[in-house]
Amino acid sequence: MKILLIFFTFYLISDAVRCFSVTGYSGGSVLVDSGKLWFSTNVKCFNKLPGWRNIMNNTKHDKWISVGKFTLFQNNEGNLTIFIRDLNEHDAGGYWIGVLYKWGLDLTLHVEDDSCCKVSKKVMVNVGETATFSCEYSQNHINDLKIIFKEGKDSIEMIYSRWKKKERFSISDDKHNNIFSVRITAVTPDDGGVYLCGVWINRHSYSYSIINNVHLHISIPPVVRREGESAEIICPYDSIYKSNTKSLCKGKCSTRDRNPLSETVREEKETKTDRLTLKDNVTASVFTGTITGLTAEDAGKYWCAVTLETDLNYLYTHLMVIMNEELNLTKYEGDDVSIQCKHHDEDQKSFCKAYEASMCVKDGVSLEMIRDDRFSFSDEASTGVFTVNITDLREEDSGIYWCGAHVMSKVHLNVKKDFSMIIIISVCVILLLIGGFTLTVWKLRHERQSDAYTQPSSVYCTVTHNPL
Repeated sequence: MKILLIFFTFYLISDAVRCFSVTGYSGGSVLVDSGKLWFSTNVKCFNKLPGWRNIMNNTKHDKWISVGKFTLFQNNEGNLTIFIRDLNEHDAGGYWIGVLYKWGLDLTLHVEDDSCCKVSKKVMVNVGETATFSCEYSQNHINDLKIIFKEGKDSIEMIYSRWKKKERFSISDDKHNNIFSVRITAVTPDDGGVYLCGVWINRHSYSYSIINNVHLHISIPPVVRREGESAEIICPYDSIYKSNTKSLCKGKCSTRDRNPLSETVREEKETKTDRLTLKDNVTASVFTGTITGLTAEDAGKYWCAVTLETDLNYLYTHLMVIMNEELNLTKYEGDDVSIQCKHHDEDQKSFCKAYEASMCVKDGVSLEMIRDDRFSFSDEASTGVFTVNITDLREEDSGIYWCGAHVMSKVHLNVKKDFSMIIIISVCVILLLIGGFTLTVWKLRHERQSDAYTQPSSVYCTVTHNPL
């Protein structure tokens, strides 16, 4: 009864009710600009029709209200915008959204099934590089405008469209394959986040169908140094954060759970511990952590963090320490080999084949990715050692391997052909040739001796029968 009373009140004192009809796809989302102002101090209501199931009611917020998959927020134009994510067939139907004493609207949502919209992608790129990702769309939207949004903490911002083009961002549409590609050049730490690939589905209103989610992760190239050396972890940040507090964290990075190695740097100030120096260069928008006398314990994942009002903005990198002790192994094809690797972290055991240790973070092939039954490993947790076993060695198994993930041990494996069998076979072949040659000579000699014995008898018989 209370809901009906609120509904009746809305209709009596609000503007004329607007009507929208939008189509989304199972697994995707829809984004609808109501075209009406947000009114921060007024109550917002969100109900599912026809039963008037309450989704949001008597709710106020400056600019963002979220309940499960349903979100109302204030966009950059000050309008109330509706966002419904992770669509399924049960979400189809009518909705009523309103701002008490101001306005209301009816929204009809259609949900269709299409394989294009069930994909969530993850893209990783280093600072300064170019990020590219593609978004597949339904044939129904081949001529619709393609748009990119980005999710913020309390906002969804339009990043790129025909009428709004952001620097370093571009879109190319391949209509033959129903795919549009997004390119971001010279990525910065602030480019990281969740991007929404969308199409403009209703040109009479600002309604969009979100077809793909893309999680763009920005990182710093791994730092690789040898045991005993010094390492510099260089952390870039956007110039707007030059006056914010900066932190270098090892492992988990949060205000409540920091590793003892973590230090705080403020602009133009230098902080030091026994082996760690942190310095912020606000002119270059970079703060740097230098660790001297590296040990295995220094290896790991580091976070470059900038403290915001209520959150942290951060990038991460890997510090990989190569131990000075190396292992050199020479084996023959067909042999088996066991390689023992020390580890310093229970969750980081890998066996990577790569020319450089840094390739093991992104481009190397870790043990679990090797699609070969000849590779296996056994873990001896109590001894801090895991063993890699390779059976039936082949010549192509030769190369440089790296044990561990952050603490790396270099292994040179050289697999040679087994020439002993070749020698044995060669000797046998030679003996067979000699035997065959000897037998042939013996046969020829025997045949000649036989010819020499039978020749005189023939002459004698000829003389005997001479009629003279």
